[in-house]
Amino acid sequence: MIALGHTLVSEDVFDKKFVCDLSACKGECCVSGDSGAPLHKKELKTLDKVYPEVKPYMNAKGIAAVEKQGTYVLDSDGDYTTTLVSDGAECAFVYFDERNIAKCAIEKAYMEGRIEWKKPISCHLYPIRITEFKEYDAVNYHSWHICKPACECGQQLDVPVFKFLKEPLIRKYGEAWYDELDQVYKAYSMK
Repeated sequence: MIALGHTLVSEDVFDKKFVCDLSACKGECCVSGDSGAPLHKKELKTLDKVYPEVKPYMNAKGIAAVEKQGTYVLDSDGDYTTTLVSDGAECAFVYFDERNIAKCAIEKAYMEGRIEWKKPISCHLYPIRITEFKEYDAVNYHSWHICKPACECGQQLDVPVFKFLKEPLIRKYGEAWYDELDQVYKAYSMK
């Protein structure tokens, strides 16, 4: 682990390689899993606020799920997550493009200038997962078999996880933190 400010960063973010390959995985991370995307408490009001602007990009099943359950739910672990269409099904905010790739309606509304919030930080940071403790945040790489194509692509392109996730890491911790992480990586990779 690497201590950096109020974070402890796993060396896996340097060692593992990763570049999303949507043509191979079809956005499976937005479709599979036991619950929706983890949400920080600060994001709950934001999700409610942007919903009217995101709704036109959602499919009928997603809209029905949000209208019935709300934009977020408490999962079985007591954590806030995005609503699912049904148990074991896709996130309510997923839509499928013409190639049947799962994409985020929140991000689409952002890209089209309808909202100023890109998407939940947990989605933007994946495959990094952050666990917040009182004294520090644990920044860890999460391995999931559905991301095998992304790992293979990252390996071919030689892109460490933290470099692939530069934008969301800066969004979460700031540019100075990221620059320091990059400097640590340079020293780390010289070993």
